[in-house]
Amino acid sequence: MSAPLRLGIAGLGTVGIGVVKIVRQKAALLTERTGRPVVITAVSARTRDKDRGVNLASYDWEDDPVKLATRDDVDVFVELMGGSDGPAKAATEAAIAAGKDVVTANKAMLATHGQDLALAAEAAGRVIRFEAAVAGGIPVIKALLEGLAANEITRVMGVMNGTCNYILTRMQDAGLPYDDVFAEADALGFLEADPELDVGGIDAGHKLAVLSSIAFGTKVDFAGVELEGIQRISIEDIQQAEDLGYRIKLLGVAQMTGRGLEQRMSPCLVPAESPLGQLTGGTNMVVIEGDAVEQVVLRGPGAGEGPTASAVMGDICDIARGIRIPTFGAPATGLRAAKAAKSNSPAPFYLRLTLKDRPGALAKVATVLGDHGISIDRMRQTRHNDENAPVLIVTHKTQRTALDSAIAAMQDTGVMAGVPVALRIEAV
Repeated sequence: MSAPLRLGIAGLGTVGIGVVKIVRQKAALLTERTGRPVVITAVSARTRDKDRGVNLASYDWEDDPVKLATRDDVDVFVELMGGSDGPAKAATEAAIAAGKDVVTANKAMLATHGQDLALAAEAAGRVIRFEAAVAGGIPVIKALLEGLAANEITRVMGVMNGTCNYILTRMQDAGLPYDDVFAEADALGFLEADPELDVGGIDAGHKLAVLSSIAFGTKVDFAGVELEGIQRISIEDIQQAEDLGYRIKLLGVAQMTGRGLEQRMSPCLVPAESPLGQLTGGTNMVVIEGDAVEQVVLRGPGAGEGPTASAVMGDICDIARGIRIPTFGAPATGLRAAKAAKSNSPAPFYLRLTLKDRPGALAKVATVLGDHGISIDRMRQTRHNDENAPVLIVTHKTQRTALDSAIAAMQDTGVMAGVPVALRIEAV
């Protein structure tokens, strides 16, 4: 039997402890499936004496993750600390320099520094694996790197933040406003320490940037992701979308166009009966479209101890088997810089306006839309009061730039009583 694969785990939160449990409980299975034992030699975390529900006394402890990453008895450095910079980046760089392979769940670090880390790893003959960084327990990275390697990918899209999906589906099911459900999610511990990472679309944007690099053979370009969070989605939007046969999702979409790489993470309307429309709670879903395979839909838990630890262990098993793939599927030296393109593919849009209750107000809005080449598919007025008139418009297909110009022009009509909400209706 081959020599054991020795792990050093930095970060003993939910995922790190999940990995420890799997290594202990599934030792015989891991050996059978990889052809060698998988063992933990040392661990590291910020607090040594915290009760984590698992006895760690049999492992060496390092207070400094960089020291852990460079130990002679560690073959694979497992980085589960998080954060785009700081100890996570320093320890990962040290591990590579010391000749270690790296398994990480750190989408922020990969989205920000992925190209440089990939260059360093491949120059040193090391691998970086990161299945757990995107969509929790869903093996979407492996699908792109291996199962769909013969496809020219045309589009990647999905719901990649379980917290946002929980908030939007909870609003839908309970008829509760955003602020109430946000507070509920916070009390349940669903939100990051900085909630903007979740509800602002940043966390999901990191994941989309990583998927885009693999799918389209480009350098990771998080700066090129257009971000719009869910903070402005009202219960009225949820209910109006439902009446129209749609659901609102924080949807990531990446596609290569003649203008460059479009990457957007924003709230969209999707058909209620579509797989994405049926997605509830904290579940994630990624849809991949390729020229040969057409469409593949991957659905599963996007977070949690078991699912995310499962993804980490999948990468560790591949390394134990001797499977070695460039970080983003192709050698990092050959990845081209993506030309960022503002998302401008034609689509219908949902437009919610609040107009002052004046004669001719609606006609002025319709005139502005017409002047910008935007035709109206459906229009309705809701919950009128003595001062304001909420109006809902669904447009025919148009470009977002045209709609943004029209919305800007509406501000000069004197009939606007609030900031419009415009949501793309995505074909899925």
